[in-house]
Amino acid sequence: MEYVISTNLLTIDDIDSIISEHKTLKLSDECITLVNKCREYLDRKLKTRKEPVYGLNTGFGSLCDKRISNDDLSTLQTNLVMSHACGCGAEVEPEVVKIMLLLKAKSLSFGHSGVQLATVQRLIDFFNNDILPVVYKQGSLGASGDLAPLAHLSLPILGLGEVYYKGIRRDSASVLAELGWKPLTLQSKEGLALLNGTQFMQSYGVYGLIKGRKLSRLADEIACVSLEGFDGLAEPFDHLLHDIRHHNGQIETAKYISRIISDSGIVNRPKSQVQDPYSFRCIPQVHGASKDAIDYVLRIFTEEINAVTDNPTIFPDDDKILSGGNFHGQSIAIAMDFLAIALAELANISERRTYQLISGKRGLPSFLVMNPGLNSGFMIPQYAAASIVSQNKQLCTPASVDSIESSQGQEDHVSMGANAATKLFQVVNNVETVLAIELFNAAQAWDIRLHDGAKPSSFTASFMKDYRKVVPFVDNDKYMHPEIMKSVEFLKKR
Repeated sequence: MEYVISTNLLTIDDIDSIISEHKTLKLSDECITLVNKCREYLDRKLKTRKEPVYGLNTGFGSLCDKRISNDDLSTLQTNLVMSHACGCGAEVEPEVVKIMLLLKAKSLSFGHSGVQLATVQRLIDFFNNDILPVVYKQGSLGASGDLAPLAHLSLPILGLGEVYYKGIRRDSASVLAELGWKPLTLQSKEGLALLNGTQFMQSYGVYGLIKGRKLSRLADEIACVSLEGFDGLAEPFDHLLHDIRHHNGQIETAKYISRIISDSGIVNRPKSQVQDPYSFRCIPQVHGASKDAIDYVLRIFTEEINAVTDNPTIFPDDDKILSGGNFHGQSIAIAMDFLAIALAELANISERRTYQLISGKRGLPSFLVMNPGLNSGFMIPQYAAASIVSQNKQLCTPASVDSIESSQGQEDHVSMGANAATKLFQVVNNVETVLAIELFNAAQAWDIRLHDGAKPSSFTASFMKDYRKVVPFVDNDKYMHPEIMKSVEFLKKR
């Protein structure tokens, strides 16, 4: 299967299908024309223009007043990539690096960056052959572009740095030689085009959105298992309640859960209790608020991944080369902080439902085990969820309100969006684990509840049938970690 990069809108769903279905990329004829047209314009301009143009024939950052001779323009760009490859910390995850390659190629394909067609094609070749540059998580301030991470992404184009190829970490020069590819020689502006841009931040945000939307759905579904296990009420999900508050996410959540529990003999039978705790009663309000936040972030990122974010930017039809700040990541830094908070709340309320399930209420045994005391049962999985939820609260301290001056004051306000991006990644994975722990507990409570003879909903019955193929009922204490990990893997495949 093939995806053609064009000037058409690239969506988060497109990226999800490209990655999950292992599609290859191809540059459209329109984009080939635009890239070539911009490069030819730039070459002509450099021959005739006497005034300095930032990054083309000047130094970078606070060195912008240093004029560079035409004979050294290629060396200038190569030096830029090498000197900026100062990443530190852990390696960026392979799935995120692959999204970076896609988004960088997309941004350069609009014909406003001045790159050679061969440079865009090499990024696509890397993507199509699963040649994944070794990139590091630390080093970007989220302004002037994600300089350090994108430098590491770009080094292998020059035959420098390292890549993963066929799952093995190797120096890029040997991989290029094996494939019969020559390292590229960068022309004027190209190093800057590769390094300026928000693709490191974008890629983590896209990952967070793809996984976050899935976790939002799973949170609703797992909550229904918990609701039946807790012998909860159907009343809080009546559409009349939510229609008068108007929030789309709340209405959508209530509608989805109502559909799931519509045929539940457990939830719809008469109850002795008048109300449920907030972690059950307010599922539409809390899950719905997260859905609304996800929708907002989705809009921001759809705009960003279809943008040109390097500098300076070239407009051949207007005969202008403009130096601005499209590489500044403030808009997506705020959005990623917001998304982390929204997703963390799914885990926050999930852990509270887990706590209610083990509390010995509604006819359930303490810690969901038939012989508590001799058995600790599900006591400590809740501890683990509480610990992870607490870590999320720390990770949700916003990065986007911070800034540190750099480049001798030339770059005096930065977004810190790269830190927002990597924090978001951890929060997303934490949420998945907390939801897996809720499912582990909810399934135990659900099975116990079925001993009453009440009929569950057809959805939860099917859901539980699949889950019980992976994680069995716990009769007596056992080694719990593997069951939690199997629960996480179960969610990954849903």
